[in-house]
Formats: sequence, C-alpha cells, structure tokens
Amino acid sequence: MKRTLLFCLLAGYSVTFAQTSLVFVFFKDKPNKAAFYANPLSELSQKSLNRRTSLGITLNDQDAPIEQSYITNLQSLGFTVTDYSKWLNGAAVNATPAQIVTLQAQTYVQSVESFAKNSSGGTKVKNVNKWDDPANSTNKVLTIFDYGSGSAQIDQINLRPLHLAGYTGTGVTIAVIDAGFPSVNIGSAYSRLWTNGHIKGGYDFVAKGTDIYNTSLSNHGSVILGAIGGYIQDTFVGAAPDADFYLYRSENAAVEIPEEELYWIEAAEEADRKGVDMITTSLGYATFDDPKYNYTYANLNGTTSFIARGAEIAVNKGIFTLFAAGNSGVQPWHYLLTPADNAKVFTIGSVDSAGASSNFSSYGPNSAGVIKPDGSTRGTASLSVYNNTTTTVNGTSIATPIAAGGVACLIQAFSMMNRDLMRNKLRENASLYPSHTDQMGFGILNFGNFYNNVLSTSELVKKNNIAIFPNPVKNILNIASESDVLSLEVYDNLGRLITKNNNQKSVKVEDFSKGVYYLKIQTKDKVYYEKFIKE
Repeated sequence: MKRTLLFCLLAGYSVTFAQTSLVFVFFKDKPNKAAFYANPLSELSQKSLNRRTSLGITLNDQDAPIEQSYITNLQSLGFTVTDYSKWLNGAAVNATPAQIVTLQAQTYVQSVESFAKNSSGGTKVKNVNKWDDPANSTNKVLTIFDYGSGSAQIDQINLRPLHLAGYTGTGVTIAVIDAGFPSVNIGSAYSRLWTNGHIKGGYDFVAKGTDIYNTSLSNHGSVILGAIGGYIQDTFVGAAPDADFYLYRSENAAVEIPEEELYWIEAAEEADRKGVDMITTSLGYATFDDPKYNYTYANLNGTTSFIARGAEIAVNKGIFTLFAAGNSGVQPWHYLLTPADNAKVFTIGSVDSAGASSNFSSYGPNSAGVIKPDGSTRGTASLSVYNNTTTTVNGTSIATPIAAGGVACLIQAFSMMNRDLMRNKLRENASLYPSHTDQMGFGILNFGNFYNNVLSTSELVKKNNIAIFPNPVKNILNIASESDVLSLEVYDNLGRLITKNNNQKSVKVEDFSKGVYYLKIQTKDKVYYEKFIKE
C-alpha cells in the first residue's frame, strides 16, 4: 500500500537501480562489546538504563554499538554506507549480484539479505493510505482541562478519569517518529510544550540533520504530535498534554523507498538511547516506488520486514510501541501495513463517533493469524492541532496518537507494570473483548476501566464498595459507600469543576443543565470516578 498514511500529495516518482538492489549485510559479531558492558553509559543514557532496571530487562549484545571497522571495510570495498543498525548488527548497501558474492566472502560477514522480497513486484496498490486535512509513577499534578470540541474523542476512550486523577503523561517520554514537524517550533498550539520544557530534542534520519521543523517537510508529524501534546486554551487538549517528546523524521514524503525502514530503526535506536518510554508511529509499508521491494500479504507475518524486526526489538527493550493499522479498508487489497503486523507492537484501528469501524481502516489479522489491530480509537473526523489552530483529520494515522496519549497516562500511573501485561489489559478492557473483528481488533480502548480495574485489584488499595444512585438523576445524586466520603467534585463534559462538597454523601444537581457529568469521590482509602447523566 503505497505511501502509508501520509497526505495524498505525491506525484509519480520512481527510483530504479539498473543492476543493484538494496541489501542488508549482517555482521558476525561485536568484538568490542566487553567495553560496552563495562561502561553502558558510553552508549545508553541513565534514563534508558533505568527503564530496563524498573522493568527487569537485562542488557544484551544488541545494546552494544556496531563495530566501526566493519563499516570502514565495506567502504573500502567501494560501498557507500549511510545507514546501519546496532540492533540488527549490520549495514545497508546497494549491491549487484556479483558484489553480493564478494560481500558474503568477507570474514566478518554472517549473511546478506535483500530488501527485495518479490521478483514479480507483488501486488501494486494505489496511494490510498492518507488522511484528510482541511487546512492541508511519577509525581502527579492535578490538572483540570477544558477539552472544547476535542472532548468527544477523549471520552470515547474514557480517558478523562486518568486526567482528573492527575495522570496526564507527566514524566513519560514519547518518541514520535514521522515525516516532519513544521510549525512545531513556532505554532501557538505547541507553545505549552515549549514553555514547560516538554520538547526534548529531535533528528532527521532522512537528511541526516536537525532541521525537523523545515516548512518544506510534510506536516503529518506536527498533527500527530498535536493529538498527544497540543493545547489551545478552552478549545483543545491532547491526550497526554504533559508528556515529554523526542521528534524524529524517518519518512521522506516525496518517495517510497525501502531505506525508510532503516531510517525508522535508526530513529528507534536513538529513542532507546535517550531513554524513551514509548514510540508512536503513524507510518507503515507494503509497496514502494520500485515494485521489486513490494510486500505481499504473505510477507506480513510480523517477522519478514526489516522494520517489523526492529519494532519488535524496541518492544523487547521495554519501549511501548504503537503503529497505525493503515487506511486500505475499502480497497481490494485491504490489509494492514508493516510493522503493524508484528505481534508485539500495539496496532491501532479507527472508529467513528458512533463507535463503528471507519470504512477505510485496514483489516487484520496478520498473515500468521495474529489478531490485528489490537484495539481502536477515533480516526473519523478526529480533532488535532496544527500551527495555531485546530484541524479535523481522518485516518488510523490520527487514531494512533490518541491511543498513545492514553498509554502515556497509564505508564505514569503504573510505571512499574510489565509492558506485556499492560498490552494484555488494554485488550481485555476494550469494548469487544473477548470477541474481536478484523477491522476493530478487540474494540474501542477504555483507559478509565483499565485504571479502575487495576486499582481495585491492587494490593496497595483496600477494596471498597461504592455506588451512585439514581442514575440518570433529576434532583439529588446519592453515594453509597462503606467508607466515609471526604469530598465530592462534579465536572462537566468539558472538564470544568462545577461544584465541590465536603463530608457529604449526596450532591444537588437540580440546577445543572441536562447532559453527562463526572463525579470524583474521595474516601479515606481511595478515589473513585463515576459518570452520571442529568435528566
């Protein structure tokens, strides 16, 4: 599926190599790995090491840097080497069949694998994976937001309870790997991120530079970031507005080349070095400008593509990794993209405001039968920000960062939770579980249920029974609780505090306007969040 999830703004462009093809040269070893094990900080940040420690993940040879003399040897053979991976322990070069034989004969080379998977070119797919853009446990701080017109997508995944509890992504670091971030450095919709020091850095792995904000780049990444961290007073709040971000460009919107898979892996490796907790990516691959690199559905088994292998390594490092499923649901070739096919990444499908699958959302499972997507959030007429204003967007592209923001809030709340367990609980709390569909996965994610269910089973929290009645309510809402109620706070659907009562088990609502409200109940043992309807 050509052009993944980016804007539909490409002209016909092809890259051909008459007698060469892109191959990956796997090296046999890492001769200097002992030096890394003696001083891991030479390669990884303390934050990266802390993540491993907190999640019980040990260092291994993948973490050690690549052997630079092997790169030099490839260059001495006449190859241009610009992209390589320590995780995969090798480098990418363009080689003729004769040169491949020469490479295989080198004493430091384990094997050579071509990126070209189908000599026939596979199934060619039109550029349908796009969105529509009308404008072209850390310490918690209780934050109350006016979500404005973005409240619907927050409430559909029941994320408000975490925000009300003070879990807004504080201290959680997210790598957004995408196609460019113009206006992020100047747009007012991102000013809150800069003011609070939430943009930690970035890099362009396509151009090998730092100009990720160049206005000539695709603004796809800017809008993706906006769905998580964007903020416009009384108008829009992202799903994790207090998270920290690294911004990496791995996608060249002008072409579709297999090197982009390596760019992503390099970005993920750098994200690991910095110690990120999460990666979110609204990109994916199935077809390329040169059809010999195209993937068939049979290739989408989670382990064939280089990027799927890299994504799995990222997950194994304790990095919660999300990918968009793709936007080919209405096409004859309607399957998901890679690396969304990998079993360990968390793949996101799209639904509309009514909770039905968006018709464009790509279908799973992967070709090995693994259920994909894992879950869904809103991707039809979703809201984000770009530059100084809000923008309405369609695509699994935008559904993914909405989900990523929710995950960031969970990681803040349960930082020590095993990430495999977290992924499983997200599936188990989704709307269709234990059933699933090929477009929606296990259903619409429900972060509030996840949060409350974990709290109710935690050994750190005393179990209490609580109920509110009547619901819907006209005049007085009552609270039945085994514990004393210290305070009651009522918030409207925009997140505004309406009233607060202390030491009472009821609240008068007769003067409230009709609609949905949220009740925060503080007892001596814990905090409960309940939704009620005022008739």
